[in-house]
Amino acid sequence: MAYSNTTIGSGAGHTADTVHHPLFRWGQLILGILCMALIANLQYGWTLFVNPIDAKNHWGRTAIQLSFTIFVVVETWLVPIEGWLVDKFGPRPVVAGGAILAGLGWVINSYAGSLSMLYFGAVICGVGAGCVYGTCVGNALKWFPDRRGLAAGLTAAGFGAGAALTVIPIASMIETAGYEQTFFSFGIGQGIAMFIIALFMVRPVLPKNIVISSRLVMTKVDYTTAQMVRTPVFWLTYVMFVAVAAGGLMATAQLGPMAKDYGLHAIPVSFFGMITLPLLTMTLAVDNLANGFTRPLCGFISDRLGRENTMAIVFVSEGFMLLGLMKFGHDPYAFMTFAALIFLCWGEIFSIFPALVADTFGVKNAAANAGTMYTAKGTAALLVPLASLMSTNGNWDTVLMFSAGIAIIAGLSAKLILAPMRSNCIAQANARNAPVA
Repeated sequence: MAYSNTTIGSGAGHTADTVHHPLFRWGQLILGILCMALIANLQYGWTLFVNPIDAKNHWGRTAIQLSFTIFVVVETWLVPIEGWLVDKFGPRPVVAGGAILAGLGWVINSYAGSLSMLYFGAVICGVGAGCVYGTCVGNALKWFPDRRGLAAGLTAAGFGAGAALTVIPIASMIETAGYEQTFFSFGIGQGIAMFIIALFMVRPVLPKNIVISSRLVMTKVDYTTAQMVRTPVFWLTYVMFVAVAAGGLMATAQLGPMAKDYGLHAIPVSFFGMITLPLLTMTLAVDNLANGFTRPLCGFISDRLGRENTMAIVFVSEGFMLLGLMKFGHDPYAFMTFAALIFLCWGEIFSIFPALVADTFGVKNAAANAGTMYTAKGTAALLVPLASLMSTNGNWDTVLMFSAGIAIIAGLSAKLILAPMRSNCIAQANARNAPVA
């Protein structure tokens, strides 16, 4: 597969020898991880705000949670456009713009006196987060064709685990200063930090002598996004992404309300005797660490075992963990344990699916193509309000059984259907040296 050596934009401030140095791409990867950590609590810290917003405004949890759905839909469904901008103009302007919008969105939330204003803040946050997410994942795929699963996993880990660093101070500030001040302070801080990091990001340029493992099934053809979406492999993969993401998003958005309905949210729990926190705060911190840890781990494993084999193992496991939460979740420590295991079996979709897309459809348009696949997360988010409706009178069994069922089906489909279909698609395209629509 050929790569251009002339992709650094003018004014990048780096010599050709610098950008081709093997360590340079790791520095760029670290910048992407930092940016991902700074947008993480836009999603993973949201559940801390739901009950305080409802307590003050009495809008109802279902109406408030629609803001979460709007955020995720906007964040994901616009990523193909943002990915196209990255492929065309490079990462710096896209991340800088995303930093401004992500910070502004939380500032708007801090002043929201109506649901419509809260929803508007969600739209602005979503556009900003999508700019950052799509850029950083796309860059990782391009810098590391030899370690796509690991690189995408490390980048996505910033988004998964980044909130673990802020969930405790956010919960503390909400308690002491109110949710409005928390939105404002963290919005400004995150936006400024991301903008500064964006100034140091450059277009991907591959170091020389990269060796790609023969065990990975990869295309030799670069598909455009339009060509990609005409393949059956894309749509099967998309449906599987939706199925697995739905269960994780429901847990992400509904963990706070679920803990409250179970009467567990304020119970003090200790972490190995070192720190004592309310159960919900402790659970979220542990969950975000698990969510981040699994992304590079499963990405690394998928580089060696294969994408579909890894998907089958973790998706089926997620289904059983959701059933475990349903069966044993009324016990505080069981609630914490199964919630963490759900996140451990869910977060890897954000490393495996981007790597699989680049393997199957090429690297030239990787940001736009991976961004198109990422819209599946937005589609899955449409099921989040349904969870609130399905959990009438605090009964979450139906929600958890539904999520478990579709995760298990997706895991079996990865091995039995997707693997042979994808292998055949790549073989045909490589033989013809052109995309197979």
